[in-house]
Amino acid sequence: AAEFTPSLDSDFTFTLPAGRKECFYQPMRKDASLELEYQVLDGAGLDVDFHLLSPKGETLVFDERQSDGVHTVETEDGDYMFCFDNTFSTISEKVIFFELILDNMGEDGQDQEDWKKYVTGTDLLDMKLEDILESINSVKARLSKSVQIQTLLRAFEARDRNIQESNFDRVNFWSMVNLGVMVVVSAVQVYMLKSLFEDKRKSRT
Repeated sequence: AAEFTPSLDSDFTFTLPAGRKECFYQPMRKDASLELEYQVLDGAGLDVDFHLLSPKGETLVFDERQSDGVHTVETEDGDYMFCFDNTFSTISEKVIFFELILDNMGEDGQDQEDWKKYVTGTDLLDMKLEDILESINSVKARLSKSVQIQTLLRAFEARDRNIQESNFDRVNFWSMVNLGVMVVVSAVQVYMLKSLFEDKRKSRT
């Protein structure tokens, strides 16, 4: 089990062995929002069981044998637990990517309250400190969204590459099997044709 610090955006990629279950904990505040997105990047079947539990131990989300998922919940005070379960697989490990997006954690609101203490007396300015703060928050939100999209695109690219490499290995395997069958069939045909022209009569002296 692991715990993530209360940041706005966290992502993690890990290997889940066959027959194992891994759980993570995320502390949340009341009236905040927790968005979790996961993808199975590699492994037979590209599937995993996913559980999301509230601080009271209630099951909020249960995905059975899914390759990806996106879930958003409104939170209360306490530690939320989410688990990835690969116990149904006995031989195949899975590579899993997930991302946490936390909203309304309280820190930004406190920063805005601190800024308001310095706004007094700026009504005559063309651009108030509130306008500057709004612009900064807008840029920050767009940058965070860009980083999030780039992270997801990298995850999609990694999964597609793993699928292509798996297909490449499968095509090579069956090509070798077909080649072996063709060689065997050709040898049998040559032997059969050669036996048709052999004179099996024994000469008498």
